[in-house]
Amino acid sequence: MSEHLQRDGWHGQAKRRHVIAAPKAAVVVGLLVVLALTGCRPRTPQRVTPEPSADTIRAIWVTRWDYKSAEDIAKIMHNCRASGFNTVLFQVRGNGTVLYRSRLEPWASELGGRDPGFDPLTVACSEAHRRGMTLHAWVNVMPGWYGDKPPSDQRQLYHARPDWFWRDAKGRRQPLGWYNSVNPCYPEVRDYLVAVMREIVEGYPIDGLHLDYIRFPNEWHKSYGRLRSVPDYPRDPKTLALFAKATGRAPDSAPQLWNQWRADQVTQLVQDIRVMMRDIKPHVQLSAAVKSVPGDAKRTYFQDARRWIDEGLIDAVYPMNYTDSMATFAGRLENWLDARRKVAVVTGIMVDKRSGETVVRQLERSRRITPHFAAFAYNSLFERFDRNGIPVRDKHTPDRAALRARVIPYVRALAGSPG
Repeated sequence: MSEHLQRDGWHGQAKRRHVIAAPKAAVVVGLLVVLALTGCRPRTPQRVTPEPSADTIRAIWVTRWDYKSAEDIAKIMHNCRASGFNTVLFQVRGNGTVLYRSRLEPWASELGGRDPGFDPLTVACSEAHRRGMTLHAWVNVMPGWYGDKPPSDQRQLYHARPDWFWRDAKGRRQPLGWYNSVNPCYPEVRDYLVAVMREIVEGYPIDGLHLDYIRFPNEWHKSYGRLRSVPDYPRDPKTLALFAKATGRAPDSAPQLWNQWRADQVTQLVQDIRVMMRDIKPHVQLSAAVKSVPGDAKRTYFQDARRWIDEGLIDAVYPMNYTDSMATFAGRLENWLDARRKVAVVTGIMVDKRSGETVVRQLERSRRITPHFAAFAYNSLFERFDRNGIPVRDKHTPDRAALRARVIPYVRALAGSPG
């Protein structure tokens, strides 16, 4: 696979690095106008309806498990538009495999690991645009593999570039079971990931690129059971040499500097992606799904979203405010008050395994801070379909029906659509 990658020239596509100017004041004014339009909120679906605004982002995440055919994608876009959503975050990369025709990475197992006879991203762009919706390509950035077993495809990064994956201080690879991450501390890894993003931005009429897992995916998982804790990744000799060259220190002698340096490598990747997009399609928006408590995210996952916002590296931030506690939800919203002046703050709201009433209450509360929101996820509201177009019923089907009955009228009211 490495020869194939070299033929496509990914390693020669590293761009100049510089800080992008912050968004203009006009964006701030626009956001304030939107906020002024959102004062009327419903208490019950029968009484007051929210004030519609054409300028709000009403987004929904569509996962890579939600579609198998072009017909599935058309149905998804129909349902999203009919439900009042105007932005679709359409997943096309999950773990070093993709759901579009790529020169760099193999097809995802969700589509059988082979060309399905159509290009999902092409279809998604067409079906979304003809319904007046924007389409953002959603990518998991750091994961290079996911699963209990190695990939069967030898072209996959896990096999093709084993040297790019995390290793602990004893030289052991990250155990299988959770997302196995490539190492963003390596310049060549960052260059490769930028090339993957470039292929999407350059090759498809997307309206935005949506970065997920743009951090160290180092949370605890049962796969670490025998280790008793998550190792302090990455501790391979090359990474330690890069850190020493940059700082003159070793991680154990300067733990805070070590953490900051790792956060800087993630930020460098975001900046490199931003520069690439500005060079080839400056009108395409760049957004990131981030942890909802930015201080904790930087300390634990080396995700410095505040810096990305301050330096104008992203156009929109999607804090994933996933909790069923209203007090916790409201407290997390406060973290993003200042960011509203610089970027669109799009509150990520969990729909899965929630009551419709809880979802609507969180939408109402969120709209006191920002008019923009994103629902996770499509398959929590809508059933999947079989090859004959028949809904696949499962244990969550009654929950979906109840959610739709409560949530969709609210979103449609936001969109100014008839009930």
